Amino acid sequence: MHSFVIAVLSTALILGIMILIHEFGHYAVAKWFKVRVEVFSIGFGKRLLGFRKGDTDYRISAIPLGGYVRMSGENPMEPRTGDPGEFLSHPRWQRFLIAVAGPAMNILLAIGLLTAVYMVRYQHPAWAGKPAVIGWVLEDTPAAKAGLQPGDRIVRIDGVQNPTWEQVLPKEVLSPNQAVHVEIQRGNLTFSKNIVPVPLPPEQWGSAGWVPDQPNIVTDLEPGMPADKAGIKIGDNIVAVNNTTVRSMPEVIRFLQNNKEKPVEFTLVRNGQEKKVTVTPQMADVEGLSEQRWRVGFRSEPVEIVKLPFTAAFRKSLEDNKKNSYLILELAQKMVRRKISMKQIDGPIGIGRAAGQAARQGVGSMAALTAAISLNLGIFNLFPIPILDGGVILMLFIESLMGHDISLRIKERVYQVAFVFLLLFAVMVIYNDLVKTLPGLAQRLP
Repeated sequence: MHSFVIAVLSTALILGIMILIHEFGHYAVAKWFKVRVEVFSIGFGKRLLGFRKGDTDYRISAIPLGGYVRMSGENPMEPRTGDPGEFLSHPRWQRFLIAVAGPAMNILLAIGLLTAVYMVRYQHPAWAGKPAVIGWVLEDTPAAKAGLQPGDRIVRIDGVQNPTWEQVLPKEVLSPNQAVHVEIQRGNLTFSKNIVPVPLPPEQWGSAGWVPDQPNIVTDLEPGMPADKAGIKIGDNIVAVNNTTVRSMPEVIRFLQNNKEKPVEFTLVRNGQEKKVTVTPQMADVEGLSEQRWRVGFRSEPVEIVKLPFTAAFRKSLEDNKKNSYLILELAQKMVRRKISMKQIDGPIGIGRAAGQAARQGVGSMAALTAAISLNLGIFNLFPIPILDGGVILMLFIESLMGHDISLRIKERVYQVAFVFLLLFAVMVIYNDLVKTLPGLAQRLP
């Protein structure tokens, strides 16, 4: 119950900030151009509370799934009076700036929040920025079937030369059931392969089955488990198991499952010195799995943590937001072409789950999640779908080319179709949310 309350409050805070920033963008530019703003609302539907100042009713409404700014004369279906305070009385370039201001504010919020986060704590997996050297290949996966081996380096993937793992993973996860062309370097030999990542439930992200080459540094110990009792400590780097070099945790896990209850000799490096520790695995629960497996009780998720100065933090924020924007566009493009599943989109439930987790991790995680969702909201609102800001911009562009306004009858039909489309899209997203939250739901529905 406590976790549920945290998730709800965190989601309300994150969405409230994004909606406020988005609508303030429209509001501020409209006021700048002396467009009369009638309503500034957080939420839709019935007015719950608020106040009136000047021409504007500032309110919080009953349905907390967005917000809106209603400007005088904005609805093209309403008769125009020619009042200079009406939205449609202003030139198209001003209406364009009013429309684009909301998404722009969301994008600026994402950049600003990530800059602040990186100045306090820039944290990323230790392997993310490293060359894409394979540490382990999972059995019976596309990478294994293609003959890839530990130590192989991906020197090219879908046009990206000498990629880091940070560049490889998006290509992999956004290509389920689609061939990804890779060039592999093995010693002095270079060869090409087409890898077809398989979709993994529940989100259906693509997986090739390769694991980054990374140090097995112990980052967490479970009290009372064999590793703890044997004297393994946080910070130890596991370099070998039974005198066999290991280059990733999945390799260690596979060895333990095959070895079962037999004692295992770990070779580790502690403070620059090599030590050997013998540990006897035991059957134990695994978080997120329904069955037990042979375990020794440590976790290895090494990360690099630094504080970036403002200039470096701002530059890194711009770089990450640009990269994420391209990923959002690629995701949308592949979704339209039906190359990836709608299950990869999270709705209110997924956002709530992520918000609750971020809230438990601290303010930095909350800010980073808010930045990510704000960027998604900004980009999504720029899609050329009528009703969205991008649809308004598209209409203005078409009218500029035509030299006159599109007829009200055509606009009415377009908005009706767009409304039905967005409604169906929302229903599908929420359904996917429920299916991922309640895995048996799909089998119980007719």
